[in-house]
Amino acid sequence: MAPRLKRFLDERAARYDVVTHPAAHSSRAVAAAADLDTDRLAKGVLVESAARYLLVVIPAAHHLELGTLHRALGEEVGLATRPEVERTFGDCVDGAVPAVGQAYGLDVLVDDALLGEQHVYFEAGDRTGLVRMSAADFRGLMSGARHGRFSSHGPRQLL
Repeated sequence: MAPRLKRFLDERAARYDVVTHPAAHSSRAVAAAADLDTDRLAKGVLVESAARYLLVVIPAAHHLELGTLHRALGEEVGLATRPEVERTFGDCVDGAVPAVGQAYGLDVLVDDALLGEQHVYFEAGDRTGLVRMSAADFRGLMSGARHGRFSSHGPRQLL
């Protein structure tokens, strides 16, 4: 588990388990390797505006709708580049972005589609571990995050 993520969760006395799985390099592959429904796997997507980075947390089965995000924020945002992701999540392995952006000093937006699940899983910062926690505990961690519908299920939508 990424050290910053572990420290953040432990300092808040968060209740969680780490679930190990065979190495995988995409959200869908992680879900398959962990034998997990992609609707319960939270995927962090780093976006940037002119002034800041934000982490948008959506279900792994979904695609981020940048147009919806633009309207919700009232500002233009775009996807961060791989080097920006690596710099922001420096203690994480090759794009294994945890959904808890607060551990990295980021403002977080959470897609409402995640909040109805019994358990939520998210990357632990490496390619073989997922953090699992109850949806209630996840909502508690995300209590200061902005909520809304920022993604859609299924094929990628035109923006």
